[in-house]
Amino acid sequence: MARRRKVEDGCGIAHASELLGQRWALLVVRELLLGPKRFTDLRTGLPDISPNVLGQRLRELETSGIVGRRKLAPPAATQVYELTEWGRELEPAVLALGRWASKSPSFPAGAEMGPDSLVLALKSSFDPAEAEDLEATYELRLGDTVLAIDISDGEFRAQRGEARVPDAVIRGNPNALAAVVFDGRQLQTSIESGEMEIEGSTQAGARLFTLLGS
Repeated sequence: MARRRKVEDGCGIAHASELLGQRWALLVVRELLLGPKRFTDLRTGLPDISPNVLGQRLRELETSGIVGRRKLAPPAATQVYELTEWGRELEPAVLALGRWASKSPSFPAGAEMGPDSLVLALKSSFDPAEAEDLEATYELRLGDTVLAIDISDGEFRAQRGEARVPDAVIRGNPNALAAVVFDGRQLQTSIESGEMEIEGSTQAGARLFTLLGS
């Protein structure tokens, strides 16, 4: 394997390129922004990456101090990868980069999205000024993936796992939700077609989609 040539440049942007410029590195970070994942979970989120390349990227990110790993307590007793405290500081930059890239003329609009990609896209499109009066908790069930979203004090917080006491539980696939938020598809149309389902407060569920751009 050819050794990477280190760039001697005092610019922080240049060093960021050294840390995250390898193919897949930024996407590995994306997959960990909402919480820890097992190696197999990372493979599911990045189906086109080979196990060898994924292992190499994780080792590089771990060496750089961006990613760490730990073993869960029994009965799980499995190893997970997670962003370090410093690695989590990447979130605003990653979201900003996603907003910038979504304006590209060559952006693949309508392409499939994974659960993590969808929730991060929702977070990047969130407008705090529009949500000053909203305090609600949601649980998204996107296939086998469960995520909790909390909106309060003008902030959008998301993490992997069940919501404690959700105002609404939203079921569907990521593409169906993306079509409502980003492509202008009517929420009621998606519900009537069976692509999406809202349990609990339908008003709270509808408010979320209105807030995010539906």
